[in-house]
Amino acid sequence: MKKLMTGNEALARGAYEAGVKAATGYPGTPSSEILENIVQYKEIYAEWSTNEKTATEAAIGAAYAGRRAITTMKQVGMNVAADAFFFAVYTGMRAGLMIIVADDPGMFSSQNEQDNRHYAPFAKMPMLEPADSQEAKDFVKIAMEMSEEWDVPVLYRTCMRVAHSASPVELGERNWDDEKIPEKWVRNQEKYVCSAMFAQKKRPMIEERLIKLVETSNKIAINRLEWGDRKLGIIASGPVYHYAREIFPDATFLKLGMTYPLPEGLIRELAAGVEKVMVIEELDPFIEQQVKAMGIDCIGKDIFPRYGELLTGDIEKACAKAGIIPWEKVAEQRALTPQGLPGRSPVLCPGCPHRSTFFNLAKIKDLIIVSDIGCYNLGALAPFHATDFMGSMGAGFGVAHGFEIGGIEKTGQKIIGIVGDSTFFHNGVTPLLNMVHNGSNVTLMVLDNSTTAMTGHQDHPGTENTLEGKGKRVDIEKLVRAIGVEHVLKANAFDVKSVDAAIKEGLNHEGLSFIIVEGPCFFVGKNTKPAFTVTQDCNGCGTCFKLGCSAIARSEIVDEKTGRKKSSIDPVLCVGCTICAQVCPRKAIVSTQAA
Repeated sequence: MKKLMTGNEALARGAYEAGVKAATGYPGTPSSEILENIVQYKEIYAEWSTNEKTATEAAIGAAYAGRRAITTMKQVGMNVAADAFFFAVYTGMRAGLMIIVADDPGMFSSQNEQDNRHYAPFAKMPMLEPADSQEAKDFVKIAMEMSEEWDVPVLYRTCMRVAHSASPVELGERNWDDEKIPEKWVRNQEKYVCSAMFAQKKRPMIEERLIKLVETSNKIAINRLEWGDRKLGIIASGPVYHYAREIFPDATFLKLGMTYPLPEGLIRELAAGVEKVMVIEELDPFIEQQVKAMGIDCIGKDIFPRYGELLTGDIEKACAKAGIIPWEKVAEQRALTPQGLPGRSPVLCPGCPHRSTFFNLAKIKDLIIVSDIGCYNLGALAPFHATDFMGSMGAGFGVAHGFEIGGIEKTGQKIIGIVGDSTFFHNGVTPLLNMVHNGSNVTLMVLDNSTTAMTGHQDHPGTENTLEGKGKRVDIEKLVRAIGVEHVLKANAFDVKSVDAAIKEGLNHEGLSFIIVEGPCFFVGKNTKPAFTVTQDCNGCGTCFKLGCSAIARSEIVDEKTGRKKSSIDPVLCVGCTICAQVCPRKAIVSTQAA
């Protein structure tokens, strides 16, 4: 049976068919839907972990226990997980283990761009890359079998286009004995205790394994030569293979599904059989450099960009500039592509609990606002412009401490560090511990909207639910006080004055202050109240526009005294959060029930 599936849906199906028993991860676009789809398969334990390292260690433990396991993350999550899977390359496992990373070329939802293919040679582990949904499913079984045959984790690298594009998938069955109990654990310190005395003995074995894996790469069916016109031989992997096929339908191709270690024999066979070799790949010249290291000349990043996505039109333009294809072909394709579409800046949703925080922060002078990745990074944009720094998860606390020890407060400026509730549990506790221990004099804020909102409203330890049902909620205030923070404040996110008072008290306090701004994301509570409307008392002062709410716009009605256009509220978009009514100096915004 065939079914239309996205890459993430297909990958989840592949885990089911391959006999995976444990799946862990941390949400992050474009990987989030993998676990969200796995949870439908009751044979697989699924868990949102507190961060990627924790998730990876849990998956490693499951594989040690004898259960096939996977862990998922977005590209920046690999940096967090690396400490865990590097040692697993040395120990091996008792069952298959797959490290899934979804890269984000073009940084559509990430703070930086990175090519995680480099982790394969860095950690000395094999790597697979699917090109479409069918491969996304099929490669899971291949990865599991490879992991068990070679006693090593397998890096499974996908990307945004594979993750979110849909294509037909031939479904299979789960041929696995789910009732079978794992074999009893037998202590084997030489294998599983990763101390120097044992790891040193394994180091040569890891290199020997990589050499043998090259032969596997030469023979494995997912690496294949597709002979065509012998003038040009193209090496490609992932979705770029399909783009290149569209442009060069008659060329010879080496289609790679296993991209580390590379199939040196197939590459040399290709080079010997064509006049020119061209490597087409997104981001870094990962394949190209290895091909050139074999002494094979090839076209690559001398014509293709090293950053961003590499789509069909990008490949065509680069090849036309290099004289490989005529410009007429590019013009034909461009005529089919919509041109001049207007851009639209992202904004906080109507009813967002973060709005009152950034409205208040934007009014404070001489304040350094240190933040990190999440919905709240939209506070950096118009109309707030209330962020000075945004970085990795937890950096809102860690970098704020750095500003302090750097002496910035001697300039008369104060510091406030901001993280979200999910980020706090992910990587905010350790910098907080550091600040408590070192006597920091900084104000910190957790914007608690009761979910991991930006990546799709996943649960975290601060909520009562897990992927599989009911969990134990961790109270942020109790945790913070237990760590040693003495000055803890709480504010209602939908009470503008409450938030303003908490911020001012925190900034004026001598010593470490911790503010918890509580208010659920609208899409979690969905507590829609009657919409608000603008009365004739509005004089177009524009205060409500400083909230950056997409439900509020300028009308065509001009106030006779001020000459300014009055505000209007879209009743379809308004969710009745009341914040605009609270900040209106003329009380000209009222509930539709009261109007």
